[in-house]
Amino acid sequence: MRREVYLDEEECIGCGMCEQLCPEVFRLNPDTNVAEVIDTDEGTEESIQDAIDSCPVECIHWKD
Repeated sequence: MRREVYLDEEECIGCGMCEQLCPEVFRLNPDTNVAEVIDTDEGTEESIQDAIDSCPVECIHWKD
């Protein structure tokens, strides 16, 4: 079963690192200038984990 990812948009500072590392799953919303999850079925768990590990405000997490 595929793990799901959660992004706390209120904590996001819109740095774009997650989109750069895993554009299949994350994008910067042009209206809010913060990241959002667009498709958790795409991307690899490794690329999602890279985005989680690279987030400067630690607002991306695996759902339990």
